[in-house]
Amino acid sequence: MRSPKGRILYTEDDYDCREMVLFTLRQSGYEVTCVASGSEALSLAKSEQFDLFLVDNWLPGLDGPELTSHIREFNQTTPILFYSGAAYENDKQAALAAGAQGYLIKPIGIERLIEEVERLILTSK
Repeated sequence: MRSPKGRILYTEDDYDCREMVLFTLRQSGYEVTCVASGSEALSLAKSEQFDLFLVDNWLPGLDGPELTSHIREFNQTTPILFYSGAAYENDKQAALAAGAQGYLIKPIGIERLIEEVERLILTSK
C-alpha cells in the first residue's frame, strides 16, 4: 500500500457534504480525519500533525474564522482552506484575515477542490 499524499483534518457539520468530500479526498490518495465542530478540530490540531486543514465557515461552537485564529496561535505554517457555502465577500475576507490561504465556495466542482488541496499542500512543503 502506498503512503498517503498528505493528512487532512476536515471540519464540516453537514453529514452529507462531509461524507462526499471524505470519499473524494480518500479516493484521491489523502488520509482524512473528519470532525463536526470547531472545538473538536482545535483539539486535534493541537495534538496531531496535518498537512492541511479543510474548514467550513459555519460550525457549531467555534466558527471557521475563530478556529483558524486559534490554530494560527500555535501553527503558522500548515495551510488552511475554507470550503463553505458562505458566499459573501466579507465571509471570505474574515477567513483570510484569520489566517486561511484559500476560500472555495460550495458548490464547486470536486476537481477544483482537489486541485486547490494539492496546490496548498505542495506549496507548503
